[in-house]
Amino acid sequence: MIIILYLAVAVIAVAFSILVYFLAQTLSAAQKTMDDVASTLENVQEQMKGLNAETTELLHRTNQLAEDVQQKSKSLNSVFDAVQGFGESLGTVNDSIRKITSSVARSGEEHAGKTAQALQWGKAAIDLIHRWKNRRSADS
Repeated sequence: MIIILYLAVAVIAVAFSILVYFLAQTLSAAQKTMDDVASTLENVQEQMKGLNAETTELLHRTNQLAEDVQQKSKSLNSVFDAVQGFGESLGTVNDSIRKITSSVARSGEEHAGKTAQALQWGKAAIDLIHRWKNRRSADS
């Protein structure tokens, strides 16, 4: 019976040794995995630092661009105000020209008879002058 007890203790010792061996192998593989994870995290941290610097630079440039666009927008506001004023002035001039044109047309219609009569008198005067010149040249 003591032999069985010694044999059982020996089997337990061997099983425990095998368990410790495989546990050591598992822990060693876990250690390698943890080292790889730590290395990857260090690389990620370095990349994040570079990315953070680039992001900060990009944000700074974006702010400068926004300020530049805002300043240019403000300077264009005065141009648009001037164009609006010019458009309003041009509209006023157009209205005045329409009124003058309308007035001239009405006046022309009112005085059409007088104008026709004046043209006839002018034509008659030109005919008289031509006749007088022709007689004068015939007399000479």
